[in-house]
Amino acid sequence: MKGCYLTRPKDFARVHSCSKWSGTALIGIKSCSNGLGVETRYGLIVSKRVGGAVERNRVKRRLREISRQLRPVEGMDILLSARTQAAQVDFETLKASVVVSLQRRNLLAEND
Repeated sequence: MKGCYLTRPKDFARVHSCSKWSGTALIGIKSCSNGLGVETRYGLIVSKRVGGAVERNRVKRRLREISRQLRPVEGMDILLSARTQAAQVDFETLKASVVVSLQRRNLLAEND
């Protein structure tokens, strides 16, 4: 799923208006059907509250890698919003938090 990310502000706004936030203490999730068939796209939100540029970029890199490793249901746009504590945890803890959040919303394929 190389390059399957939300980049345009209107796409972020559409997903924002489509559903309510849910998630864990480390990650927030919103999702919406995108009408693109089998393509699932991710949008990453890491605010300045998470930390300085180094910490924010580390969290974004980790979230991109997690999104590459997981197999979500097809045809969805998913926003992943890092919460403040996301910069203080290791990769595996952050991944587990994302998996739990996606499973709660039934956004992971059955094999994961």
